[in-house]
Amino acid sequence: MLRLASATAIGTVFGLGIVISGMANPAKVLNFFDLFGTWDPSLVLVMGSALLVTFIGYRFVLKRPAPAFDRKFHLPAKQDVDLPLIAGSALFGIGWGIAGFCPGGAIPALGSGQPGPLIFVAAMIGGILGATGLRAAFFRRQALA
Repeated sequence: MLRLASATAIGTVFGLGIVISGMANPAKVLNFFDLFGTWDPSLVLVMGSALLVTFIGYRFVLKRPAPAFDRKFHLPAKQDVDLPLIAGSALFGIGWGIAGFCPGGAIPALGSGQPGPLIFVAAMIGGILGATGLRAAFFRRQALA
C-alpha cells in the first residue's frame, strides 16, 4: 500500500511540475524547436533543473542499500549504445518535434480534455505494442535460424 501511495505522490508531483512549467502545452514545446522564429528557451530551464535534481538525487539515493519500498534498485543492466537505442531515440525526437508532446507532457495533458493529447497517447500505446510485437517476432526468427 505504501508503495502505491508513494508512486501516486511521485506521479502527481511530476505531473504538476509538467503542467506548471507549461510543458504540457505542445505550442510551448514546439516554440523551443523554432530557433529562427518564436524561440522559447524555457524548455532548457525545465530540462536543466530536472537534470540537476536527478544528478544530486541519485548521489544520495543510490548510497542506500535498497529503496524504501522495494528489496533492490532496478537499474538498467544494458549500457551499450546499439541500433535499437539510436533508432528509438531518433523516433522519440522526431515524434516530439512533430507533435510537441512527449509521454511526460502528454499524460498530464489528458486532463485538458483536448483531442491532441488523447490522439498522441493512443498512437504512443499503438507504437509500444507494435514495437513489442516486432521485437518478439525478430527474436523468434533469430531463434529459429
